Amino acid sequence: MNQSLWREHVLPFSLLLGALGVTAVAGDYLLHWFNLVWIGRYLGILGTVLIIGSLTYSLRKRKYVTGGDPKLLLKLHEFSAWLGSLMVLIHAGVHFNAILPWLATAAMGINVISGLVGKMLLSQARRHIQGQRSHFQLRGLSKPEIDQAVFWDAVTVDAMTQWRKVHIPIFIVFAVLALGHIVSVFLFWGWV
Repeated sequence: MNQSLWREHVLPFSLLLGALGVTAVAGDYLLHWFNLVWIGRYLGILGTVLIIGSLTYSLRKRKYVTGGDPKLLLKLHEFSAWLGSLMVLIHAGVHFNAILPWLATAAMGINVISGLVGKMLLSQARRHIQGQRSHFQLRGLSKPEIDQAVFWDAVTVDAMTQWRKVHIPIFIVFAVLALGHIVSVFLFWGWV
């Protein structure tokens, strides 16, 4: 992979994903340190509400919602899904009480990663390859030479274009597992 593609696109993606993981671990650690673990239960609820709210962008994109600026809704989608996921990760903590919540957390993690691929890597990588093509064209390279020069970057971008095929089905799996977890909480913990 081209070094500048790595530095300009893959590294920021990795840093944002790493920040999510480090912040979640630090948040869980602080809750335990200050004996405030009970707050984690409510962070799960708030995080779920934020994730559900982030769906407004998807509903707008598919024309189920007609109001709102799509660019603003996309930014809100990205921010509230990231923050909601952080809260759910802190909620999950390092507690291994049941399999259903961990399956939901794993599905959410995969969904966050696929969303970040769509947000950060794909659009930026396409611009990068177009810039590379323009640069090589200005240097006088022929089309076959340009195609050869950007081959591995183009292969990477082609693989990344498949992200929606993962993002939407994994979200559905996450939603079903999260709903199962929420229902089981109401049934077995006597909140109702």
